[in-house]
Formats: sequence, structure tokens, C-alpha cells
Amino acid sequence: MAVKVCKFGGTSMADGNVINNVKSIIESDVERRFIVVSAPGKRFSGDIKVTDLLYACYDELEAEGSCEKSFAPVCNRFRAIVKELGIDINIDQILELTRRRIVKERSRDFTASRGEYLSARIMAEVLGAKFIDAEEVIFFDKNGFLDGEKSYKAISAAASGEKLAVFPGFYGKGANGKVKTFSRGGSDITGAVVARAVSATLYENWTDVSGFLACDPALVPSPKRIKMLSYKELRELSYMGANVLHADSIFPVRKANIPVQIKNTFRPQDEGTSIVPSSIYRPCGNVVTGISGKKNFTVIFIEKSLMNSEIGFMRKVLTVLEEACVSVEHVPSGIDTMSLVIANEALEGKLETLLEGIKRAVQPDTVRVIENISLISTVGHGMSSSVGTSARLFSAIADAGINIKMIDQGSSELNIMVGVSDDDYEKCIKAIYFEFFGK
Repeated sequence: MAVKVCKFGGTSMADGNVINNVKSIIESDVERRFIVVSAPGKRFSGDIKVTDLLYACYDELEAEGSCEKSFAPVCNRFRAIVKELGIDINIDQILELTRRRIVKERSRDFTASRGEYLSARIMAEVLGAKFIDAEEVIFFDKNGFLDGEKSYKAISAAASGEKLAVFPGFYGKGANGKVKTFSRGGSDITGAVVARAVSATLYENWTDVSGFLACDPALVPSPKRIKMLSYKELRELSYMGANVLHADSIFPVRKANIPVQIKNTFRPQDEGTSIVPSSIYRPCGNVVTGISGKKNFTVIFIEKSLMNSEIGFMRKVLTVLEEACVSVEHVPSGIDTMSLVIANEALEGKLETLLEGIKRAVQPDTVRVIENISLISTVGHGMSSSVGTSARLFSAIADAGINIKMIDQGSSELNIMVGVSDDDYEKCIKAIYFEFFGK
């Protein structure tokens, strides 16, 4: 029998009425057997996500030694959800035990994880399903990375023989025995890990949108929906800002060739977007699949004559950044030039130190800093086989009066990235979208 793993995001868990819709979705297909849930998200504009309420709890605990004041809104949210659902669960007792453990653990990760924990306890009660705590089956190694093999074995054993089980997303157990979380949006990763562990035939990721869109709808009204993506295209788009699915969630399912389907909790009849291995990917007619981007980067431009013949030049430069614990996003280079593209937040308080370190390490002819840069990525399998794609892209940007400050194209020809001024970010994405998808 086919097995589906379903992950439901924060908006799908926001209140009792939506959770009842989720129950109907799950019960409409007997193959939907393993469920992963997020913490309750916003119910309306201006509402606060439960995870953010829990971060406030931790901040209060650190400042005052108690989290009574900040934990009260968390209690109110979950009490309201239980009341709306009309289920028989002693939520007050569970909340009190949760509060006590938050105080005992005094951990930011543990505190933040309780939104998913409480959501999963409630969802298991709603479905009459087994609750499997992620703390017991998701493991991180001593470097803070997912310990995949250990996690897959533990999940498989815990899920064996279960017709229906619910897992909280977002967290697991660190090498020190304490609860550790993924980065924000990490419930997507939990869902992918569970899918791999139970050999799922499909991983359904239920959100509040009907699949991936070709670009940000805040910039282009009603952009086209992407019917099918390859794993590689998803990785490129997610990494560069398309936030429907966590960028790291693709790795567990990609290794097992498990397809992913993005679905809309509020419009379950919509087809959504399929994410599949490149071996079964079928182009949907467009040269470009999607466009995404990020603002707020800094470029350190290094120039030195005969750089290309100086053995170890790049290693020396990158060692300076490594010693400063600064991650580099991209390293475009030429014969005598090298550019380091770094997120602004990674450079806070470190830029001058880095510049001095680079000068000492490689004695460059010139070092310049270009600030307030946006990176925009145009992605698509069809680009490599379509003559003139780059010309169309650069012409569209030029016609919009935008100066390109940097160009980076990967060897796979799946992605062309341009750097432009932050002020031109929105205009650039619109220009590229209208060129390849029409107005």
C-alpha cells in the first residue's frame, strides 16, 4: 500500500476550525498515514505566531527568572483551539507541565519547540492517532547537523505497525541530550526526514498557497503557478528567497527519490506543484521556471595582477573569512579579480577586520566594497537548451534602466544570477518576469 507523509504548516494549525479542515483532508485518503505539524501560525493580520510568543517567553525567563506573563498568551491560544475542537484533553495540565519544563530547561531551543509539541499532542487527539515525540526520534550530531541514519532508524521503529501517527516538526535531540531546533521553517525538514524513514511514496506539504509561483506575488500580481519543479530548481529558488518550502528539506527526499507535492489547506482541490527528480522532470513549456531574490548583500571586490598564477590565492582569502566565522554566498572571479558576496548580517562589526585581514594575506592591488546589493536568480532547466536566454535576460534588465553590478552563472546552466542595487530589486524582478512570462 502506498504511504503518504503530510506536513501541515502554521496557518493549517492556526485555530480549531482550520484543524478540523486538516482532519477532513487526512481522513479523505487512507494513504495519509504519517502527519507532521507546525506550531499555530497567524489567524489574522496583526496576530502573533505561537513560536514568536514562545521566544518572548524565553526572553522573559532570561530577564526575570520567570515566564508567567509571556506564557499566558500561549495558554490562551491552545485553550481556545481545544475549546473550538471540543476534544477531551486536559490541556491545562499539559500546559502547566510544559511551563515547568521550560523553566527547568532554560533553553531557547526547547522553549521554541513547545509550539510544535503542543500542536502535535492536540492533532493526535483529534485523529485518534499515536503521538510520536520528535525528541525521541530526530537526532543531531555533535556539530549540530541532522544525524540522518540514526533518525531514520528511530522513526521507522517508532512508526512500525502504526496506521496513523503524528509527529511535531521543527525539533529533535542534540548530541548533548537536550532539545535542539532546526532553523525557522524546519518542520518542512522534519516532514522530509519522516518521509524518507517510512519509505513514503509521496511527501505532501500543506501550506496556505496553491503551490510555487513563478515569482513573489507581492511584486507581480497573480504570477503564474509552477506545475512542476525539479529538486535542483527547488533548491535554487528556495535558497534565494522563495519561502514556500525550506531549502534544506529537499535533501532527505531527494536521496530516496520521493516526490513532493505542495498543496493548499484552504483549497485542497487545487493541483498544487509537484517537485520531482530530474530523471522524471518534464518541462512545462517555459524557458524559465521561476525567479527569486534576496536583498542586503555586500560585495568585497579584490583585484591583483597575475592573481590567476598565484598558487593558494583564493585559499588565503577564504581563510581570512573562515577565521572571522563569516560565510560567503558566492565567489565570482576573473583572471585578475575576485568578488566575495556576503550577506550584510554576517558582516556586522566585522567588515574592517576582514578588509585588513585580506590586505595582509594577499597584498591586493585594490580592494573595494560595494554595499546594498540584491541577488536575483533566474532558474530553469529549459535555459540551457534555449538559444538567446541570456540575451533576453540582460536586454530586459537594460531596457528597464537597471545597471548590473555582478553576473554569476553556474556550470549546470540551471541558474543565472545577477547583482543589482537594492533600489532596483523590485524593478529587476518585474522586468525578468514580464520578459519570460508576459504581462
